[in-house]
Amino acid sequence: MRKKIKKMELNTAFVCQFAMDDFKTKYAGSILGLIWAFIQPIITVVIYWFIFQVGFKNDAVSGYPFILWLVAGLAPWMFISDAIVNATNSLVEYSYLVKKVVFNITILPLAKVVSVFFIQVVLVVFTIILFLAYGYMPSIYWLQLIYYMIYMVVLCVGISYFTSALYVFLKDVAQVVAILIQVIFWVTPIVWQVDIMPENIQKIIQYNPIYYVVRGYRDSFLRQNSFWSYKIGTTIYFWTVALIILALGIYVFKKLKHHFADVL
Repeated sequence: MRKKIKKMELNTAFVCQFAMDDFKTKYAGSILGLIWAFIQPIITVVIYWFIFQVGFKNDAVSGYPFILWLVAGLAPWMFISDAIVNATNSLVEYSYLVKKVVFNITILPLAKVVSVFFIQVVLVVFTIILFLAYGYMPSIYWLQLIYYMIYMVVLCVGISYFTSALYVFLKDVAQVVAILIQVIFWVTPIVWQVDIMPENIQKIIQYNPIYYVVRGYRDSFLRQNSFWSYKIGTTIYFWTVALIILALGIYVFKKLKHHFADVL
């Protein structure tokens, strides 16, 4: 039992170290280096704020400043979209490692997700600073962000195992993923309010796993609703979806991984 625990700890440490190295390598050689990783999401937030508040004259949402409502929704989406896109290409990007018999290629999609998670942590810190600047005091509800982060990681890892495995054989997968990311962004109430839709459409949107996280971040930062305040069936549904996707992703990855080296 101790050996299994120690092995698990070593694997976790290796994944984190590999993710950190991948994170640093991505920006190596640029003048600003790792700063670019944090400038890009912040600039994205500013652009959306300018378009929807300055351009479209969006006012406060349910009594909350629009910029705070916007950032609380964009923060989890940036992690989800970047994690899936980056992890999809992980096996092709590290093809020289895939061809090594002794290397555990299972960690590659996972390490990509962890690499993007570093940026998510900084973005959450930026969001907290923004809330403090607007006079919002820290709340116990902010701690449940950890719960939603865990959910996001499970969901993204499952999707990433599936898309990265398929991408080795079908290069069209990258384009399909990019298109789906755009579609999901606009059909999910991230930069628009769900209550503008007819009631029957709102009910359908409630089953969107991405919206579960977006709503969760806004519940934590703005509405101060706890995740356990929702019906237990709702929580079971979303975790069932996430775990099924994870299991399916791992299954497809394991089935195809023996052929990766031949194709790459």
